[in-house]
Amino acid sequence: MARGLIREYLTWIGEIARTSYGLSFDVDTMVASDIEDRAKFYPPSGRFYLLRFGDRYLGVGCLKQLAAGVGEVQRMYVQPPARGLGGGRLIVGRLIEDARTLGYRKLRLESLKALTAAHELYRSVGFVEIDPYSQSSMNEYQPPESLPTYRSSAVFMERAGFPAIATTSSGIAFAQGRPDGERIGRLSPTL
Repeated sequence: MARGLIREYLTWIGEIARTSYGLSFDVDTMVASDIEDRAKFYPPSGRFYLLRFGDRYLGVGCLKQLAAGVGEVQRMYVQPPARGLGGGRLIVGRLIEDARTLGYRKLRLESLKALTAAHELYRSVGFVEIDPYSQSSMNEYQPPESLPTYRSSAVFMERAGFPAIATTSSGIAFAQGRPDGERIGRLSPTL
């Protein structure tokens, strides 16, 4: 389930990157890294969440450490039929709370400019646009000559400080677990 959602997200985002900006990346390599790299999205410094509605998994969101005191939101995705129900806000709210708990002072993300609805969500929970940051995870997946094109096609954002975020649920719940699908526990949708 986790591998499928990550692949679905990366395939979708890869198509946007290709058609809108002329960029490409190896989806298989990225999926393998996301699922198999135990230091990336796993405790103690990372998190990997699946969004569940009823008996279906409809979204994903991850947190990783970029540097001391700095985390990064990655792989935020909610399937199209479930968008607008508050699932994305629930995921990002949980990731912000986790960043606070882990002691991160800053939380960053990068997102293609075409994803305007996502940027509205991020702004609504306190993220602001910043200049591209050197620890960008896409540095690993783009040849050096493509990095300027990537940076000009993306919005880089940061949230510093961590006041509480109001969230609502619509029967949406989290399953926190390892990306290989083994469940660690259930989290309440009320933050």
